[in-house]
This record gives sequence, structure tokens and C-alpha cells, in this order.
Amino acid sequence: MNQTAIARSWVEHANGHSDFPLQNLPLGIFSRPGEALRCGVAIGDAILDLEAVLAAGLFAGQAKAAVEATRGGALNAFFALGRAARVALRERLLVLLGEHSEHQAELKAALYPASECQLHLPAKVGDYTDFYVGIQHATNVGKLFRPDNPLLPNYKYVPIGYHGRASTLRPSGAEVRRPKGQTLPPGHTEPSFGPCARLDYELELGIWIGQGNDIGQAIPIAEADQHLAGLCLLNDWSARDIQAWEYQPLGPFLSKSFITTLSPWVVTAEALEPFRCAQPARPQGDPQPLPYLLDERDQANGAFDIELEVLLLTERMREQGMPAQRLALSNTLNMYWTVAQLIAHHSVNGCQLQPGDLFGSGTLSGASPDSYGSLLETTVGGKQPVELASGESRKFLEDGDEIILRARCKRDGVASIGFGECRGRVIAAN
Repeated sequence: MNQTAIARSWVEHANGHSDFPLQNLPLGIFSRPGEALRCGVAIGDAILDLEAVLAAGLFAGQAKAAVEATRGGALNAFFALGRAARVALRERLLVLLGEHSEHQAELKAALYPASECQLHLPAKVGDYTDFYVGIQHATNVGKLFRPDNPLLPNYKYVPIGYHGRASTLRPSGAEVRRPKGQTLPPGHTEPSFGPCARLDYELELGIWIGQGNDIGQAIPIAEADQHLAGLCLLNDWSARDIQAWEYQPLGPFLSKSFITTLSPWVVTAEALEPFRCAQPARPQGDPQPLPYLLDERDQANGAFDIELEVLLLTERMREQGMPAQRLALSNTLNMYWTVAQLIAHHSVNGCQLQPGDLFGSGTLSGASPDSYGSLLETTVGGKQPVELASGESRKFLEDGDEIILRARCKRDGVASIGFGECRGRVIAAN
């Protein structure tokens, strides 16, 4: 058995932690009151300040260079170093935080309760692309508008995506201001302007790009997974009534660009390695991907088995001390395309990807209603409200509602790891 899989930490609350045991070691950017932004590692309920550990002289070689690249309050330069730097840093952290560490006294001074720290976006995102690789979601939504032809002919040939708005990416906990825009009310022939009435969430995986590529140079599918820095959770908040009016002919615009919420920890590709698996076989009759999207190794080990969860906490639940109610439990195995295929396709025309670029997977719904990743699907476009334990019902989100996304990787013989929460609470329109 891999010794890392059963290793324990001297940070006692990390052992068996639901999200951040020693086997995870996700990276993020944090600050303490009155102090500058810097890189930290989540370990149990605490954050290890890498800048302080560096100052203590506990890093050398590639691990030292990796930490030096995190300076400035963003991980872009660290992402640019690629896999070797991530591995070197991870291996050193496993030693420093392992139960037999010789440096516990120095490290305790660099360990802060997470509850006393503020988390920020991990990187300065130059470009954000949202894909549409959840085939069940695409089918469910397609049925609402095209019952006889839910999937358009290109869906099974090309990973569909659109360019999102990086300026409104926000970390977990940021308020979600209800957007205003144009909508076309039922029975009307002209649009009106006002607050969105059909606000929705979307359960997605966030994909952080590590090393990029030069303009004009495509990333081959066989090398694409080397350009993955790590993953997070992503909530692509959606104004469905604005979207319905604006999306033809060029797709989403203001219905998506008002805010996108991210979980702040980057769960690295190395931490996720035990949870890789074969890409689910395509249904009989589906076309084989074109050669530039097809690699045997990627098909055999390019998918991730990550459990995804959506919970809702309403204002009434909060007032009555009730727990958040689960709305859906899904999995990243509902992705029709692998992460490597997304990277290869995005660059195949010569598009330049850069360290810290972000992809969204698109909504990852399962096959049953209790695994749907949006209210649009769960309520069948608002026709079948969700009944809540508080006695309330929801067609779409109301002011005061808080959506919580969670993710967990589980496998026999391996320590489970999580992503931390991706939370956002809806507040009234201006």
C-alpha cells in the first residue's frame, strides 16, 4: 500500500478531517487582519503560512522555488512552473506536516486557525471559459426547449464552450446580488427591464490551468493533462429569464456574467491522482472523438471520480436553526469529455492558454432528479416546485437563499479528501 495513503499528521485535527487531511494539501491565497495576501496550505482546520515556513529556512531546491513563486498574492507564477515544482512542494510538505516531523515547533508558529483568516481567489484569472460537458444537463435543458431533439448534432463531436467574464469571479462567501436585465414575460411581444425573477445555481467543476502554450501552438491530447494545475468547485449563477431572451444567436451574456463563485482551495492534480479512473464508455451509437481528442491513456485514466453535492439554506431555515437541505448529489463521472480533452480542444486552433486561466465544466447533473445540478432541471423550468423541510417551496432562488456546494473524493484503501465549501447568499437587486 502507498504509505502516503495511510500517513498521519502531527496536526491532530487533520487526521480523518472531512476535507483537508495530510493527503490533500490544497493551495490557496489567504490573509489575516491587517496583513498582506500570501499562499497557504489547508491542513485540518488550520492554514499553514508558506511564506513563514520559507522565512524559517525549511524549504530548499525546487520546493523553495515553488514557494517563492507564490509571492504577490496569486498562484499564477507557481502554476507556470508545472508539475515538477508542485510535486517537490508536496513531497516536502508531506515530510514537514507528517507525524514524525522534526520541525513541529517552528511550524506551529506558522499555523493559523482557518476561522481567523480570509480566503481570496487563488490566482489572477486572465481568461475564463465555461464548457457544457454535463451531457445529462444538456439533455434535460434541451428537452425543455426541443422535446424531440434535445441535443444538437454537434454536441457529441465538439466540447461546447463560451468565453465567460473573469472580472466577476469571486471566492466562496461573496454575496450574490440579484441581477437586473431585459426579459420577455410570457404572453408579451416586447421585453421589460427589472430584477431577475428566475435566479438559479449551476453545480460545476472549476479547472485551473498550469503551464500554458504559445499562440499558434496546440496542446496535444497526450500531453494535455500536464497542463492541469488542479481543481475547485464553481457555481455559475444563472438568470434564466434574462438568458431565455438574450441567448440567441450568440449564447449567454448578461445572464451569466454578474457573478461566478469559486471554492478558494486548489486541490492539486497530484492529490487527485488516486481518484482518477477510466472515462465512462460512450453509449452505443455515439461517435468516437476525432483523433485530436482521442488518447488511449486519457480514456483509461483521464476521468475523476468526485462526489458533488448541492445544499440550500433559506432565511427561514436559518432563523429556525435548521440545517441546510440537500438538493442534489451528483458526480464528475457525468462529464461527457475529460479535462484533457477540454484543454486539447481549447488550444487546437492556436488559442493561447495561460497559467491561472480557469475553465468551468458546465453543470454536472446525474440521471435522476435527485442528482440534477440546477433548479431549471429539478423544477422542470419552474413547473414543479421543490418542497423544503421548512414548509417552503422553491421554483427558483429567493433573496436570502444560500447555496452551498461541496465535493468529496472517496476510494477504498485511500484517505478521503474534499474541496471545502463554495457558498453564496442571494441579496436583493439594487
